[in-house]
Amino acid sequence: MTPFIFNTTSQIVFRPGASAEIGDLVRKTFGERVLFVTDPGLRALGLCDPALGSLAASGMVVSTFDAVEADPSLATVEAAVDMARGAGVTGVIGFGGGSSLDVAKLVALLCGSGEDIDGAWGVGNAKGPRLPLVLVPTTAGTGSEVTPVSIITVGGDEKRGVSSPVILPDIAILDADLTLGLPAHITAATGVDAMVHAIEAYASRNANNNPLSKMLAREALRLLGANIEKAVFDGGNREARGAMLLGSMLAGQAFANSPVAAVHALAYPIGGIFHVPHGLSNALVLPHVLRFNAPEAASLYAEIAADVFPDLVLEQGSQGRCAAFIDRLAALSAKLGLPSHLREVGIGEDQLPIMARDAMKQTRLLVNNPRDVGESDALAIYRSAW
Repeated sequence: MTPFIFNTTSQIVFRPGASAEIGDLVRKTFGERVLFVTDPGLRALGLCDPALGSLAASGMVVSTFDAVEADPSLATVEAAVDMARGAGVTGVIGFGGGSSLDVAKLVALLCGSGEDIDGAWGVGNAKGPRLPLVLVPTTAGTGSEVTPVSIITVGGDEKRGVSSPVILPDIAILDADLTLGLPAHITAATGVDAMVHAIEAYASRNANNNPLSKMLAREALRLLGANIEKAVFDGGNREARGAMLLGSMLAGQAFANSPVAAVHALAYPIGGIFHVPHGLSNALVLPHVLRFNAPEAASLYAEIAADVFPDLVLEQGSQGRCAAFIDRLAALSAKLGLPSHLREVGIGEDQLPIMARDAMKQTRLLVNNPRDVGESDALAIYRSAW
């Protein structure tokens, strides 16, 4: 059997209402001063209040950084680090979508180690130590609470990543109650994002693709496939919301160790240049990348097809099952109300060559793709998605 390494978050708490008990969960390990990282929307909605109240009741002094934006910038990370250092914090809590969790990871790293961000970019370059870190996702999509990766926008529209096990949190808190009020379009986009994580992890060409990641990816797809429509169209369904949150986390564990590939590489310019939300960016290119990959990955896609769509077990042969799987994924996105074409999100056809050149910068992702992707291939994929 091929050797592999599997890293994940050391403690996972899956319980409705758990975020309102966060003070009890972190009091012994966090010290007295905490930085709470979130975004202005969640703060205005009051979604943070139970967690902040629990921390205060536990005797902690909380500094709240609530300026995280979608696709967070390096300037945002630096501002959060400045606040943390000024307050002398002894622990960091990330509360929100993937953007807030990614910022919290880097704050914990930079404040705990004193290292420079420029030396941390890339795979395995962040050395640590970091401050104690707890992550609380409020969407079922990124899986960031169990991934050793933080993605930040630099220089306007370029995305860079820090990838190191040192930024895995001490605790991930999965509280389905936090996702009950999530709008349908965000539920749909983040849910498809989680599916992409599982699909790409399963088919990744990365040398660390391993049996644990494959097992987790398939269970993630079963949970996500069975519950995404319920969560989108019946947002108050706590069981469906919990299943989506768990599926997202399992997909995160899978791709944290068997990394994602060309779907993400081609999605990044869509988000970076046009500020399309990450999950939707993935959904827009997903079927087109999978069709491009099919000559090399049909058997792999056929293996997982029935995990998402159980009736596809009846499709004969891997080629037919693969083709049906890709078509059904495209139809699912449309059924969930997501745009199906790049032009629907304001991307002009003249922008496609620029995006293709930009996607080629994502070498750390493209090397994992089942089929080699050149700039001309990326352009053809974008054109099919336009």
